[in-house]
Amino acid sequence: MQPAKLDLHIVQGATLRDTLRLMQPRLEYRPITAIGGSPLHLTVDHGLPGNWLAWVEGVTGMQGLNRSQRERPHRVTVIDESTLEINALSAFGLTPSGGQLIYKPPVDLTGAKARMQIRPQIGGPVLLELTTENGGLEITAPGTLGRTLSAEQTAALTWTEGVYDLEVEYADGTVQRYLQGAVTVSREVTA
Repeated sequence: MQPAKLDLHIVQGATLRDTLRLMQPRLEYRPITAIGGSPLHLTVDHGLPGNWLAWVEGVTGMQGLNRSQRERPHRVTVIDESTLEINALSAFGLTPSGGQLIYKPPVDLTGAKARMQIRPQIGGPVLLELTTENGGLEITAPGTLGRTLSAEQTAALTWTEGVYDLEVEYADGTVQRYLQGAVTVSREVTA
Protein backbone atom coordinates (compact mmCIF):
# COMPACT_ATOMS: atom_id res chain seq x y z
CA MET A 1 0.00 0.00 0.00
CA GLN A 2 1.33 3.43 -0.95
CA PRO A 3 1.49 5.88 2.00
CA ALA A 4 -0.77 8.92 1.76
CA LYS A 5 0.96 12.27 1.23
CA LEU A 6 -0.11 14.71 3.93
CA ASP A 7 2.06 17.76 4.59
CA LEU A 8 2.30 19.06 8.15
CA HIS A 9 2.33 22.74 9.10
CA ILE A 10 3.44 23.65 12.65
CA VAL A 11 2.86 27.12 14.08
CA GLN A 12 5.71 27.92 16.44
CA GLY A 13 4.49 28.80 19.94
CA ALA A 14 1.00 27.35 19.35
CA THR A 15 -0.35 23.98 20.43
CA LEU A 16 -0.53 21.44 17.62
CA ARG A 17 -3.44 19.07 18.14
CA ASP A 18 -4.89 17.16 15.23
CA THR A 19 -6.59 13.88 14.42
CA LEU A 20 -5.38 11.41 11.83
CA ARG A 21 -7.72 8.82 10.29
CA LEU A 22 -6.10 5.59 9.09
CA MET A 23 -8.34 3.78 6.63
CA GLN A 24 -8.35 0.40 4.98
CA PRO A 25 -8.17 0.52 1.17
CA ARG A 26 -11.47 -1.35 0.63
CA LEU A 27 -14.82 0.44 0.51
CA GLU A 28 -18.00 -0.29 2.48
CA TYR A 29 -21.38 0.45 0.88
CA ARG A 30 -24.41 0.85 3.17
CA PRO A 31 -27.99 1.70 2.09
CA ILE A 32 -29.51 4.83 3.64
CA THR A 33 -33.06 4.22 4.90
CA ALA A 34 -34.00 7.78 5.98
CA ILE A 35 -32.63 11.34 5.65
CA GLY A 36 -33.81 14.51 7.37
CA GLY A 37 -33.43 17.13 10.04
CA SER A 38 -31.35 20.13 10.90
CA PRO A 39 -28.51 19.30 11.23
CA LEU A 40 -28.86 16.47 8.74
CA HIS A 41 -29.34 12.95 10.11
CA LEU A 42 -28.85 9.78 8.06
CA THR A 43 -30.46 6.54 9.18
CA VAL A 44 -28.09 3.82 8.05
CA ASP A 45 -26.66 0.64 9.56
CA HIS A 46 -23.19 2.16 9.31
CA GLY A 47 -20.87 -0.01 11.41
CA LEU A 48 -18.59 2.93 12.22
CA PRO A 49 -17.00 2.95 15.69
CA GLY A 50 -16.79 6.75 15.92
CA ASN A 51 -16.74 9.98 13.93
CA TRP A 52 -15.42 9.38 10.44
CA LEU A 53 -15.26 10.50 6.81
CA ALA A 54 -17.77 9.23 4.25
CA TRP A 55 -19.27 9.87 0.85
CA VAL A 56 -22.95 9.76 -0.09
CA GLU A 57 -24.20 8.81 -3.55
CA GLY A 58 -27.58 8.37 -5.18
CA VAL A 59 -29.70 10.59 -2.92
CA THR A 60 -32.67 12.25 -4.63
CA GLY A 61 -34.21 15.51 -3.44
CA MET A 62 -30.96 16.93 -2.02
CA GLN A 63 -28.17 17.04 -4.58
CA GLY A 64 -25.79 18.88 -2.19
CA LEU A 65 -25.55 15.71 -0.12
CA ASN A 66 -24.16 13.60 -2.97
CA ARG A 67 -20.40 13.47 -3.28
CA SER A 68 -18.42 11.19 -5.53
CA GLN A 69 -15.27 9.53 -4.30
CA ARG A 70 -13.26 12.03 -6.36
CA GLU A 71 -14.58 14.79 -4.04
CA ARG A 72 -13.82 15.52 -0.40
CA PRO A 73 -15.83 13.27 1.92
CA HIS A 74 -18.34 14.49 4.49
CA ARG A 75 -17.37 14.53 8.16
CA VAL A 76 -19.94 12.33 9.86
CA THR A 77 -20.65 12.18 13.59
CA VAL A 78 -21.90 8.92 15.05
CA ILE A 79 -25.11 9.48 17.04
CA ASP A 80 -25.83 5.78 17.56
CA GLU A 81 -25.43 2.47 15.69
CA SER A 82 -27.99 3.46 13.05
CA THR A 83 -27.74 7.27 12.96
CA LEU A 84 -25.08 9.60 11.57
CA GLU A 85 -25.09 13.40 11.59
CA ILE A 86 -23.61 15.78 9.04
CA ASN A 87 -23.60 19.08 10.91
CA ALA A 88 -22.68 21.15 7.84
CA LEU A 89 -25.95 20.27 6.06
CA SER A 90 -29.67 20.74 6.69
CA ALA A 91 -32.66 19.09 5.04
CA PHE A 92 -35.00 21.92 6.07
CA GLY A 93 -37.73 22.25 3.44
CA LEU A 94 -36.40 19.27 1.46
CA THR A 95 -37.50 15.65 1.16
CA PRO A 96 -34.33 13.69 0.40
CA SER A 97 -34.46 9.92 0.03
CA GLY A 98 -32.51 6.87 -1.08
CA GLY A 99 -28.81 6.68 -1.66
CA GLN A 100 -25.95 4.92 -0.03
CA LEU A 101 -23.20 5.72 2.43
CA ILE A 102 -19.70 4.86 1.25
CA TYR A 103 -16.62 4.80 3.49
CA LYS A 104 -13.28 3.15 4.01
CA PRO A 105 -13.33 1.21 7.29
CA PRO A 106 -10.87 2.15 10.04
CA VAL A 107 -7.62 0.26 10.45
CA ASP A 108 -7.63 -1.99 13.53
CA LEU A 109 -4.97 -0.50 15.84
CA THR A 110 -5.51 -2.94 18.73
CA GLY A 111 -2.14 -3.61 20.37
CA ALA A 112 -0.30 -1.41 17.85
CA LYS A 113 2.36 1.26 18.40
CA ALA A 114 2.71 4.34 16.20
CA ARG A 115 5.80 6.42 15.52
CA MET A 116 6.58 9.53 13.52
CA GLN A 117 9.99 11.08 12.92
CA ILE A 118 10.80 14.46 11.42
CA ARG A 119 14.22 14.90 9.76
CA PRO A 120 15.72 17.77 7.71
CA GLN A 121 15.87 15.37 4.74
CA ILE A 122 15.60 11.63 4.23
CA GLY A 123 18.50 10.01 6.11
CA GLY A 124 19.29 13.15 8.15
CA PRO A 125 19.33 13.36 11.93
CA VAL A 126 16.04 13.15 13.85
CA LEU A 127 14.70 16.64 14.61
CA LEU A 128 11.56 15.48 16.41
CA GLU A 129 10.01 12.13 17.26
CA LEU A 130 6.41 11.52 18.26
CA THR A 131 5.36 8.06 19.42
CA THR A 132 2.61 6.34 21.34
CA GLU A 133 5.27 5.75 24.03
CA ASN A 134 6.27 9.43 24.47
CA GLY A 135 2.71 10.82 24.30
CA GLY A 136 3.11 12.66 20.99
CA LEU A 137 0.78 10.15 19.32
CA GLU A 138 -2.24 8.52 20.94
CA ILE A 139 -4.56 5.82 19.63
CA THR A 140 -7.95 7.30 20.51
CA ALA A 141 -10.33 4.98 18.59
CA PRO A 142 -10.16 2.37 15.81
CA GLY A 143 -8.24 3.90 12.93
CA THR A 144 -7.75 7.15 14.83
CA LEU A 145 -4.52 8.74 16.06
CA GLY A 146 -4.30 11.98 17.98
CA ARG A 147 -1.12 13.98 17.33
CA THR A 148 -0.08 16.58 19.93
CA LEU A 149 2.74 19.06 20.51
CA SER A 150 2.41 21.55 23.36
CA ALA A 151 2.91 25.29 22.83
CA GLU A 152 6.17 24.99 24.77
CA GLN A 153 7.38 22.20 22.48
CA THR A 154 6.58 24.12 19.29
CA ALA A 155 8.16 27.32 20.71
CA ALA A 156 11.42 25.40 21.24
CA LEU A 157 11.71 24.31 17.57
CA THR A 158 14.84 25.77 15.96
CA TRP A 159 14.29 24.46 12.43
CA THR A 160 11.77 25.52 9.77
CA GLU A 161 11.60 22.66 7.23
CA GLY A 162 11.79 18.90 7.15
CA VAL A 163 10.19 15.67 6.05
CA TYR A 164 8.33 13.04 8.04
CA ASP A 165 6.70 9.66 7.86
CA LEU A 166 4.31 7.92 10.20
CA GLU A 167 4.45 4.18 10.72
CA VAL A 168 2.37 1.72 12.72
CA GLU A 169 3.91 -1.41 14.20
CA TYR A 170 1.37 -4.13 14.88
CA ALA A 171 1.55 -6.69 17.70
CA ASP A 172 2.79 -9.35 15.23
CA GLY A 173 5.80 -7.17 14.27
CA THR A 174 4.38 -6.05 10.91
CA VAL A 175 5.18 -2.39 10.12
CA GLN A 176 3.05 -0.29 7.78
CA ARG A 177 3.81 3.27 6.68
CA TYR A 178 0.56 5.23 6.39
CA LEU A 179 1.59 8.88 5.97
CA GLN A 180 4.52 10.91 4.70
CA GLY A 181 5.11 14.49 3.69
CA ALA A 182 6.87 17.79 4.10
CA VAL A 183 6.96 19.72 7.38
CA THR A 184 7.10 23.50 7.69
CA VAL A 185 7.32 25.60 10.82
CA SER A 186 5.94 29.15 10.82
CA ARG A 187 8.16 31.30 13.02
CA GLU A 188 6.55 32.92 16.04
CA VAL A 189 6.36 36.70 15.94
CA THR A 190 4.49 37.33 19.19
CA ALA A 191 6.38 35.75 22.06
